[in-house]
Amino acid sequence: MLDLLLRDVRALTLTGDRPRAHTVGVLNGRIVGVDEEVEGLTARHVVDGDGAVLTPGFADAHNHMVWYGLSLAELDLSVCRTPEELYDAVAARAANLPSDGWVIGSGYDDFVLGGHPDRAALDRAGGGRPVWLKHRSAHMCVASSAILAQAGVLDGSAKVPEGGVVELDDDGAPTGLLAEQAQQLVDALVKPYPVEELVEAIDRAARVYVAEGLTHVTEAGIGGGWIGHSPAEAAAYQLARQRGLLPLRVELMPASEMLHPLHGDAFGLDLGLRTGFGDDFLRIGPMKIFTDGALSSRTAAVTEPFCGHGGLGVLGDDPDVLRERMLAAHRGGWRIAAHAIGDRAIDLTLDTFEEAQRVLPRPGVRHRIEHAAMVRPEQLARMAALDVVPVPQARFLYEIGDTMAEAIGEDRVPWLYRHKSFVDAGLRVPGSSDRPCVSAGAPLLGIRSMVERTTKAGAVLSTHERVDAEEALRAYTLHSAYAAGQEHERGHLSAGAFADLVLLDDDPTTVPSERIGDIGVLATFVAGRAVHGAEKFGDAPS
Repeated sequence: MLDLLLRDVRALTLTGDRPRAHTVGVLNGRIVGVDEEVEGLTARHVVDGDGAVLTPGFADAHNHMVWYGLSLAELDLSVCRTPEELYDAVAARAANLPSDGWVIGSGYDDFVLGGHPDRAALDRAGGGRPVWLKHRSAHMCVASSAILAQAGVLDGSAKVPEGGVVELDDDGAPTGLLAEQAQQLVDALVKPYPVEELVEAIDRAARVYVAEGLTHVTEAGIGGGWIGHSPAEAAAYQLARQRGLLPLRVELMPASEMLHPLHGDAFGLDLGLRTGFGDDFLRIGPMKIFTDGALSSRTAAVTEPFCGHGGLGVLGDDPDVLRERMLAAHRGGWRIAAHAIGDRAIDLTLDTFEEAQRVLPRPGVRHRIEHAAMVRPEQLARMAALDVVPVPQARFLYEIGDTMAEAIGEDRVPWLYRHKSFVDAGLRVPGSSDRPCVSAGAPLLGIRSMVERTTKAGAVLSTHERVDAEEALRAYTLHSAYAAGQEHERGHLSAGAFADLVLLDDDPTTVPSERIGDIGVLATFVAGRAVHGAEKFGDAPS
């Protein structure tokens, strides 16, 4: 007897031999067959789809779950369209806080506001309270005078980390803007976050995720650096799972700062833990390392100057330090997820991956380049030769594409967040959001952006990089599984695969592209259990 039988569905299996099916059977959390393979079998729980579309569960190959969950409790600045709206929002939040309470907001967009918030204006709006506002890219933030004083920025006693930028005005005074590694000056005042607070953030994020059809996410940086929230961040995920607050599968990327030399030549986490440790629901993934910044902040490491004020961006650290950490991680058995946005950072990353494979060949290791945002034509062949997994975020094209195009200029726009070129080179492109760096990170919105490549202003960036809706769906399912080395277990509807499923009210591969993002998620199943939509479709026995 099956645990679950889904019938009268329009299933998109994403398998070559049987692309469509109408019935799917589940036992012990895995698919046992479709159509005639399960014909005549009874089930403890039957779901009648009434013609709804069934796809493999969606997977976000690069998101920041804790950070997103924390942002849901912070002041939402993504809705602010003018500086006045932002300052009013800060003042309203400050009015309900004690005199030393922190006003924390996230998601402001300097392109929309016409510039970054002004430190003096923040001091007034916050009534002298500490005010910390995070840019939507996460590569910048603005801090009020109260915070800069605590961090030692105002009196010059602060030691700015390598790869960090403290912006100064014409008189040499800090403007309040901190970029890249300089954000650690504020982090040091608030971190580590209590584990209980992180568990609450995971819970908030997870409820949003499963409602959007997500059954697997990769958390792109925990534990250390400016991206991590606590050295005990993995424990927060374990505790959330123990309490039943983690209804989807998660892969964790430890920040490179958490890895260190072990006995002999080993390099990694204590006890020798490395990529792959864990189980089907919670496991350690690649090491995350930052090699540069971002395009919107003009801190990505590029080979030719940015438009406007010029500059070549910044590397995340001394290039030799970055190289040695990646080589040590490769030797230690880790997969590497290198944040590399500018073409200069991508050169450094590819050079290092090539050296690593030359010194210690690891066929099929699938090192990753997170974002791979500005890839020159000749870099495509190098990526293909190394079987690198590029992890771009198509939704950036809509949300900040106008800003990025302005930063790099018309000649380099064809290199921006490629997709079709990667596919044509033989690479598999997973779907991801980098949430909360986008205000709307739902997979169906990402699929639409892969198909359309439009910006908020209505421009279309590089039509030659568009892919069709089925390839976009594969990005958020099969190719995201490939990026994690799990393509045999998830991302498709066939016998033996995880019963991670999404029931939709329309077919993303056939509706007009402008409607893809509006498709409703009727139910989400993880291991055959309804984690969203259970009130209508019930819950399979455990």
